[in-house]
Amino acid sequence: SGDRDLLDRGTLSVAQFREDGSVLWLPLVFGQGKLTKENGFEGQADVLIETRRAADLVGATPMDRPEDIETNPVNGKVYVVLTNNRDREAKGSKTPKREVNAPNLWPKNHFGHIVEMSPPGGDHAADEFRWDFFIRGGRTAPISGNWLACPDNVAFDGAGRIWIASDMGKEQEKLRTPDTLWASDTEGPGRAELRAFFTAPVGAELTGPCFTPDGRTLFVAVQHPGESETAGFDRPLTRWPDFFQNVPPRPSVVVITRDDGGVIGA
Repeated sequence: SGDRDLLDRGTLSVAQFREDGSVLWLPLVFGQGKLTKENGFEGQADVLIETRRAADLVGATPMDRPEDIETNPVNGKVYVVLTNNRDREAKGSKTPKREVNAPNLWPKNHFGHIVEMSPPGGDHAADEFRWDFFIRGGRTAPISGNWLACPDNVAFDGAGRIWIASDMGKEQEKLRTPDTLWASDTEGPGRAELRAFFTAPVGAELTGPCFTPDGRTLFVAVQHPGESETAGFDRPLTRWPDFFQNVPPRPSVVVITRDDGGVIGA
C-alpha cells in the first residue's frame, strides 16, 4: 500500500472548529502541551497510537461520526462527511464532550450533515482554514431542502460535483427509504441542490463511489443487500443481483455507464 509510510514524515494535526468560522489545526507532538509523560505518553509513537486521546487533550472538536474526508480537486475545498450521532446532547448536559458545538449543532443528530472547509489561497498546509455547512440531512433540513439521510462517503467528478453515498443502516426499514447515491454542484446556483442518481437494492448500503479519469464510468459498491431485522435467510427481502430462488442476495460492485458513452452527469 502507498499509505504504509504515511506517518513517517511531517506533523499530524487535528482540527478545532470555532464559532467564528475558523478551523485551527493543532499539532500532535510529544512533549508539547499536555502530550507528556505525566499524561501517559512515553514518546511520539504513543501519541500516534493513542491519537484520539491525544486529540481530546489538545482540544480537538468531537464530530458526529466522520466517515469520509475528501478534497474536491476542482475548488480545492475539503468536505467532512458526518453520518449521524444519536448520542449528541444539548448544551448543559452532564457529558460536555457530547454537547452540541459549532459544526455539530443538532442534538440527536439522526440524519447527519457535511461540513465544508476552505484552505486560505488553496494552501492545504496552512494552520488555519475556514469552515461552513454544506448539507444537512433530514426532511426539515434548513441547509438543503432535499431528503438525504446519513451521508457516508463521497467522490468528485471532473466538474467538481460531489457524489454522496448514504448509509442509513437498519433505519432504512423503519424509514422505508433506501440508501441512495446523490449528486450536487458545490458552487454556483446549484450548490447543495441534491439529485438522486442511483438507488440501492432494499436493505443495502452504498459505498465507495469512484469515477474513471475520463468521467465516463462510475463504480459503486452495494453492501449487504436484503439486510433486515424482520426477514429471514430463507425469505430475504431481495435476492439481488441474481434473483434466483436458490441464490442468496450478494454484495456486488456496480459499473455505471451512459448508453451514448458520454460523461456521467454532463
